Formats: sequence, C-alpha cells, structure tokens
Amino acid sequence: MFNKEECLRFIEEENVKFIRLAFFDAFGNQKNIAIQPDALPKAFEKGISFDRFNIKGFDIKGKEDLFLFPDPSTLTILPWRSMDGAVIRLYCDIKDANGNLYCEDTRNLLKKAVMELRSRKLNIDFATQFEFYLFHMDDNGVSTKTPIDHGSYMDVFPKDKGENIRREICFSLSDMGLEPKASHHEKGPGQNEIDFRKNDPLQAADDAQTFKWVVRSVASLHGLEADFSPKPLKDKPGNGVRVQVYLSEPSKVKSFIAGILVHIEEMTLFFNPCKQSYDRLNHEGAPKFVVCSSILRNQLIRYPQYRQDMFECQSLDSTSNPYLSYMLLIYAGLDGIDSNLDLEQVQKHYINRTLPSSLKEAMDLASKSDFIKQYVPESILKTYLNGSDEDF
Repeated sequence: MFNKEECLRFIEEENVKFIRLAFFDAFGNQKNIAIQPDALPKAFEKGISFDRFNIKGFDIKGKEDLFLFPDPSTLTILPWRSMDGAVIRLYCDIKDANGNLYCEDTRNLLKKAVMELRSRKLNIDFATQFEFYLFHMDDNGVSTKTPIDHGSYMDVFPKDKGENIRREICFSLSDMGLEPKASHHEKGPGQNEIDFRKNDPLQAADDAQTFKWVVRSVASLHGLEADFSPKPLKDKPGNGVRVQVYLSEPSKVKSFIAGILVHIEEMTLFFNPCKQSYDRLNHEGAPKFVVCSSILRNQLIRYPQYRQDMFECQSLDSTSNPYLSYMLLIYAGLDGIDSNLDLEQVQKHYINRTLPSSLKEAMDLASKSDFIKQYVPESILKTYLNGSDEDF
C-alpha cells in the first residue's frame, strides 16, 4: 500500500500522465474526476470539489461543497492503458468543507462498520464470487445479447469460448494488485464466474468495484459486453454474487448468521435493488426460503460442516452496492451476537419464511424497518425507495 509521498514518487517514476479520482453513488455506480499529476498534491491537501446534486443518494438539502480526497493506499495502474504516459486510479474519501467525512458516502459507512468491529476486537473477512455473461456486440457497440458460446458448467475450450477473456481479466486484476482465486465457465451459455480470496471488508468492497470495472473494460476491448445484470436471458440461469464471511471467533458464527436471518427480508432491497433482481431470486437455484443449511448449496445461508469459522450468503446480485451490502451484513450479524440469538431457535421460529418476491415488497419491508433506518441514511433510503433506472 502507498502513502502520499510514495504515491507522488510513483507517479513521477512511472511517467503517469492521467489520474482518475473515483467515488460511488448510493447504488455503487462508479463516478470519477480526471486530473493531471500536478494537481494531485492539492487534492491530497485540500480536496477536489464536485457537484453533489447530480449524485444519486447524496443529500441535496445540504448546501456546502463536497470534496474528494484521494486515498493513496488504493493506487492502481490501469493495465489496459498505454504504459507510455500511464493512467492510474485512486478511490477517494468524501469530506465536507469542514473536513468531516460525508455521512452519505457508502464507502465511509462501511468504514464505520469496520471500526465497530475493531472496537469489539472482532475481525471479519469477505470473499466474493461473481457471475457474468459475455455477449457479442454489433458494429455500433450495442449488445446483441448473443452469448459468445453455448458452454455449460465448467466446460473447456472449444465449448468454453470465454477462457482467453477470463485469463486476460485475471492477468489485469493481478497487475492491479487483486488476486483472483479461481475462474470457470458457469451454467449459462456465455456465463462465467471469477472468485476472489478473502480480505477485510473495505478492501473486499474496493476489489469488487474494481473487478466489475476491469471485466467490462477488458470485454469491451474485445468487442464484447460483460453483463452482470441478475437475469440477462429470460430462460437461462441468472447472475448472482456469493459472499463468504469469515469470523475470527468461530463460537460467534451461528449467532452472527441468526442475526442475518432475522433481518434478511428488510435488507433484501439493498442486496437486490432492481426489478430484474426478482426475476432471478426464488428461481432456478437462487435462494427462496430464509434458511441456513450445512448440506444444500442453493440455500440463503450455507454453513459448511467442514468449516466452523465461515458461512456463505447467496442472495445478493451484482446490482447491489458492496459497501452498503457488507455494512448491513456486519450490523445484522452483530445484532445477532449482541442478542445472543440461537440459530436453531431462530430457524424454528421463522419457519417457512421466504425472501421478498418483488421489488415493491422489498421496498415496503425496508421502508418500515427500524433496523434499516438506524444504519442507512435517510437520503440513501429514499433513493432506493424511488428505485433505480440504471442499466446494469
């Protein structure tokens, strides 16, 4: 990881000519301002101002300016750009004119959750598995929704035509400091999966955002569209995100899971924030019931018998904002620990519960939730209740 001085020295030594200062709206969509190297020292010291009123989920009632402060530890070079006059990306902290961290920044919200974990001397890591489709684009760069192959689960070339793209994606990620653990063809035609090693919550969320950007960029260079949407093809498997959670205290894992089960319905809006999410959820291998299983692989929570320090949550999709999703998982789990919830009793008490079957149902549950209102700022909650018109 770089500090400010090392970051500035790297820029000079590597002939960096362009710097992307990146941040995210409430839905986790990346935004950025591009600056040149001579502006970076000022950005570190005083920040770079931007218009908050055009960023979804940012409180438009506030009148003070907001500023981007680059986080030097997130420096990464963009390997698909020319190395002669390189381009780098830095994620940013968002602060107000008084230097206070902006409370509607979801990356900052996750940071607060991590601080809560540290105050309890509890360490949690996340490992994430992403699914996405690769489609051909036409001569105008518009997706044809025609998959690049007709392969199926873990097929090999020539059935798997995404092999070379996945390898290039993994090489690009490695060049950027991210280490994929595995990759393979998924069940759908042209569908792929890439898995990551575990990391602390903030780094895992940063990596998730970088990953989606890299996949889309590399695919585009090959005339392909990388589609992370929950149900790209009506009659084929959807794209999900499996999140593995590792706790430093195995004795607390079951209570942590119980807390998630208690709050899962009201959190679903943030894990599955678009209408298409519910075309995937409850269908064809995606979880439906609010249950935990140590045997069945397609349940909401999988708690494998061979590991006592981890579990896997399988309801999320890639339209979710990982900063917000990981924050909610942390607080729900901590509530389970604080309430000393018994996992078996929770499952018996809430037997036959199902996840929301529509976006409207998920919105209704979130809007009435005291738990959500405690941790999700009002402006962000209102943004989600108004729905997203983003093309995922």
